[in-house]
Amino acid sequence: MALQSEAGRRPPALHGWRAAVHEYVKCVSEAEIDMTAGPLTAVAEDDKHLGRLETRLKRMREREHRRGAFPERQEARAVLLGFREEGRTAAVRLQLHLKRSLSFGEASYTEEKLEIERIRLELRNGVWRVTGIEPEIAERRREPPGPAAPPDPDPEGTAGRSGQEQDEPAIPLPYINGRLLPHFQKMRAGIPYRRDLAAAYADRWWNEPNPAYEKFEVNCTNYVSQCLFAGHAPMNYTGRRDSGWWYKGRSGGRELWSYSWAVSHALQSYLARGATSGLQAVQVESPADLMLGDVIFYDWDGDGRFQHSTIVTAFDSAGMPLVNANTTASRHRYWDYRDSYAWTERTRYKFFHIADEF
Repeated sequence: MALQSEAGRRPPALHGWRAAVHEYVKCVSEAEIDMTAGPLTAVAEDDKHLGRLETRLKRMREREHRRGAFPERQEARAVLLGFREEGRTAAVRLQLHLKRSLSFGEASYTEEKLEIERIRLELRNGVWRVTGIEPEIAERRREPPGPAAPPDPDPEGTAGRSGQEQDEPAIPLPYINGRLLPHFQKMRAGIPYRRDLAAAYADRWWNEPNPAYEKFEVNCTNYVSQCLFAGHAPMNYTGRRDSGWWYKGRSGGRELWSYSWAVSHALQSYLARGATSGLQAVQVESPADLMLGDVIFYDWDGDGRFQHSTIVTAFDSAGMPLVNANTTASRHRYWDYRDSYAWTERTRYKFFHIADEF
């Protein structure tokens, strides 16, 4: 089967370092589909990055061989986020949109991700060359818990207690986008988790923020929480940052959401505690035990602190999860993240199956 690479030919209007960046993007596309750093040696002279890239692509080769997956088509597009040109040098911040199609016999699927790189270029003997490449490894960024905030006053007195303090779960008001979920105004126990809606929301907002919510610099868990909520998982509003699972937005410069809503380690701790009302989940041993709308957490260093969260949005033909994520925006990406610069041999995972009803 012939492999195809789509990065396009150089538009006539490009010249100077912009033309060199275009050639670089084309070589990135070829490297991704060949799963070797070789194509980049024609345009880049950063041995450190080429070695780092080769290590990542080798993991991908080994993984796809083991899975029986074959890359059919690769597309790389780029957006220039910023640049600085000083004489014979240029510094560029580039967003790469990588889209790859893989086949499994008669079946196939397409995965997408957005990666950001900082590139240095130099003019040498009349030719612009890429001399430095530094990927922004967003998945490795720590999510700071931030300062403790006082309980949010509830002037209407409708949401001052968590559902766990009552015989029947309280209505966790106010809901963000409540107009989209009118039946939640009459919420009672036994609300089904709509896995299809969680996955549909994840696919709708994987590469752009929903303006109804705050967008965080490290947005993976905020995004996963939004997906869970879109699937009708009820908030457990306590008004305390360190308890419950809730979101009310921002008011007067105050951040009105729980750590569990926005921090990977806090959300996995919340799910691991095994709540008896509201958002509930059970930890399972294998990714093969997961269903649509379930959640995976990633501890890159094996130190027990989880730094990244994803949500299951599809499956390959072997029944293994494909996930969506934010920070490094990803759609239908294979669950193990061995294609990430964040991955290490110490990486550990936790798999949570969200309850079928709440």
